Amino acid sequence: MKKVKHLIEGHEGRVWSVAPTDTVLSMLKVLAEKNIGALVVLDGETLVGIISERDYARKVALHGKNSTETKVSEIMVEDVLYVTPEHTAEQCMNLMTDRHIRHLPVVDQGRVVGMISVGDLVKNTLSEHKETIEHLESYIRGG
Repeated sequence: MKKVKHLIEGHEGRVWSVAPTDTVLSMLKVLAEKNIGALVVLDGETLVGIISERDYARKVALHGKNSTETKVSEIMVEDVLYVTPEHTAEQCMNLMTDRHIRHLPVVDQGRVVGMISVGDLVKNTLSEHKETIEHLESYIRGG
């Protein structure tokens, strides 16, 4: 089972974030521009929250709030679950399933170094299954 550090290879240092003082509208623009579903909320380099499309839908749109006036800090999730580069993909999948979340920041020595999504974990699982099938087929053929 791969570790998180392998899942974020090539993406390290490319963590999309917003500040707690940013507006929800600016957050939505980043999500749309980057084609992603969640952002970490950083105060400087300190992880203070996470915010997703789901937070917008449930805490702004459904309550008739204004995206241009509402601050990220008003709707972000402050109790952030995160993983380290040493966690396994299986541990992440279990955590996401148990807690009903779709994104996990990756924190190394107090610094956010990446973000993984359910989609990343599904791709990894499919890739591992494909490799196993190919290995078994090769073994059966005597290779």
